[in-house]
Amino acid sequence: MITWNNLDTLASFKELEKVERVNLVEAMTGESGAERVKNYSVPMAEGLTYNYAAKQVDDKVLAALAKLADEAQLAEKFEALYNGEVINTGEKRLVLHHMTRGQLGEAVEADGVDKRAFYTEQQAKIADFANKVHAGEITNGAGEKFTTVVQIGIGGSDLGPRAMYLALENWAKKNDTFKMEAKFISNVDPDDAAAVLNSIDVAHSIFVLVSKSGTTLETLTNESFVKDALKNAGLDASKHMIAVTSETSPLAKSDDYLAAFFMDDYIGGRYSSTSAVGGAVLSLAFGPEVFAQFLDGAAAEDVLSKNKDVFKNPAMLDALIGVYERNVLGYPSTAVLPYSQALSRFPAHLQQLDMESNGKSVNRFGEPVDYSTGPVIFGEPGTNGQHSFYQLLHQGTDIVPLQFVGYKNSQMATDVVIQDSTSQQKLCANVAAQIVAFACGKSDENRNKNFEGGRPSSIIIGEQVNPGSLGALLAHFENKVMFQGFVWNVNSFDQEGVQLGKVLAKRVLAHETEGALKVFSDLLNI
Repeated sequence: MITWNNLDTLASFKELEKVERVNLVEAMTGESGAERVKNYSVPMAEGLTYNYAAKQVDDKVLAALAKLADEAQLAEKFEALYNGEVINTGEKRLVLHHMTRGQLGEAVEADGVDKRAFYTEQQAKIADFANKVHAGEITNGAGEKFTTVVQIGIGGSDLGPRAMYLALENWAKKNDTFKMEAKFISNVDPDDAAAVLNSIDVAHSIFVLVSKSGTTLETLTNESFVKDALKNAGLDASKHMIAVTSETSPLAKSDDYLAAFFMDDYIGGRYSSTSAVGGAVLSLAFGPEVFAQFLDGAAAEDVLSKNKDVFKNPAMLDALIGVYERNVLGYPSTAVLPYSQALSRFPAHLQQLDMESNGKSVNRFGEPVDYSTGPVIFGEPGTNGQHSFYQLLHQGTDIVPLQFVGYKNSQMATDVVIQDSTSQQKLCANVAAQIVAFACGKSDENRNKNFEGGRPSSIIIGEQVNPGSLGALLAHFENKVMFQGFVWNVNSFDQEGVQLGKVLAKRVLAHETEGALKVFSDLLNI
């Protein structure tokens, strides 16, 4: 029987708090550090490896974390989730994003349909549509092929799909699977839509409107912006637009769209990259086969996340170490640092994934919690970050745990040898050096040049950013966030925190304001 208890009521957590702290400088120096690097790692799917040697843990801490995983019933709660229990208690919904890429357990029926069959049906419809667009069977009003796809959406309808597109764009070009350039319009700021529209040939562009409800203010505003641009160009907007929405939304059967593909309420926006939300734009951009490889990578990582042995479950172990850092060591934030330009927007996606999921101060029953929950997430790709905020990470007053991602090979296989090493080797040398520099530090009599070390990090290492490894990386972080939500006893699948601002914005636009809200509205000439 599953029980949902607050973290601070668990005996294993109290035991974890009493375990002796690890001196990371000593642990990572000399032969001790070399042995840790060899031994403190877990295989992931698609050739990835999660290495936590430079984390502030040892065998005693890890044993206590394993006990916490058992007492918190992390594996059992994941099993309940993928078998269709109502895990999203805030909205009283199932949580089924894993089912967009595979079936981990029992068949799940909701709304009178088999949900795995529903998702695969939508993927098949998207694949058929994309293939017809690429073959010139679906064209613009003049019978000409589309060359650009533009996604219109905000939040999870933008951040995840945009990050995935940018991650695979160069890989697809190198591997001859690049079909169409993709652009994204998300911000209600008119400059966002205007900039995109000014950069494309609207006559040869197909637009993907993403709105589950069909009522999202920012998205519908940008749709109107796009429709005006098409009208001004003498084009029929209904020949240039498709919708990704729910079957019950006003967009579902509208003649304003060439086609409609469906999602449902069981997949939150930040978990939707493997659904039709990511499927339409990525299949049009790279081809359905590439999207299928992406799904396969995510599915393979999901299978690893079922393992009840925490030391064979990289997402669960990553999650537990993060809880230890947040709730025992007291670190309030985490930096995500991908040493791959392809992952330039991946930290932005993880900001939403993590902070929208676990940025909660009440538990699953609406009761206040007396401990910290989700950390602040930020990051940039290396080596840019080294010349930006790494100063604070190395010598600032706060210790910030670090999550590196690095790859042995580039995507384009275009490189140059300078001073006896390639650019890719220089990139990898930097990430290796940073891990040790953060952990071990360097003593110097000049205090400005002294590095105390003891700054923990982990790294996920892969061969190359490709569709399969990207899917596995995405699923790892999705499952990490889920497991941390289980430990903290919060609902990681609603996001009421985004609602209040929307409500007040509507009042401002309706000129139903008073007090500070009215004054700010006047200052902004609304």
